[in-house]
Amino acid sequence: MRKTDGSSPRSSRAQNDWLILGGDVGETIADLEFALRALTPRFRQIVWTPGNHDLWTLPSEVHGRCGRAKYDQMVQLCRSFGVLTPEDPYAIAWFGDRRVRIAPLFLLYDYSFRPPDVPLERALDWARETNVECVDEHLLHPDPYASRIEWCHARCEETEPRLAAGGDDLPTVLINHFPLLESLVRLPRIPRFSLWCGTRRTADWHRRFGTEVVVYGHLHIRSTKHVDGVRFEEVSLGYPKQWTGRIAAESCLREILPGPG
Repeated sequence: MRKTDGSSPRSSRAQNDWLILGGDVGETIADLEFALRALTPRFRQIVWTPGNHDLWTLPSEVHGRCGRAKYDQMVQLCRSFGVLTPEDPYAIAWFGDRRVRIAPLFLLYDYSFRPPDVPLERALDWARETNVECVDEHLLHPDPYASRIEWCHARCEETEPRLAAGGDDLPTVLINHFPLLESLVRLPRIPRFSLWCGTRRTADWHRRFGTEVVVYGHLHIRSTKHVDGVRFEEVSLGYPKQWTGRIAAESCLREILPGPG
């Protein structure tokens, strides 16, 4: 099983692999469709979860859907290609000599990754004091929810019982565009961007549900870390301007589990 966050390489060697698209494939429905047409013939199965860029509604999209309507549209597009989404039953498949549960999540963020002395009502001003503001504030619409916070909490409340219902009898791979742990959000140049990086509601999820690996992106800082005996893989590709020279196709992919048996 391989994981990439963002645009993926055109590789022909992985016909037997599963590929996780962990969000920020693009910014429009057309971007996602282009990626799926290129990638689905090259992998046995693709698993997708959205990033914040995917959920943007650009000013140029005069009649574009926004909020949950755009998310639903992307889910339907993925299903038309046979791609698994957070709305589908969690897949169970053989990887190596074990059966593993694959759980793509869509949880968003709620501005709770902030110091304890910064109240929620002042959180945005706190970030703006250092000239930091996520573009989501202008392009990621929460409709029909009143706010992204409300949407995030609804997603958590819907997702947690689904994961709990699966038990912990099988090793599980949790996939979410945003980090599940606040401690993983270390952004030296823009530390107050943490507001847009997750929710404290997921602080113990890695210790539950039989979790073996958590894969995520969003931070643009690739890493492998271990917390409470669970492996966390940050697999962002980042923006081209953040690359040093050309990136070889293989370096864009990270093996999460041994290939399917």
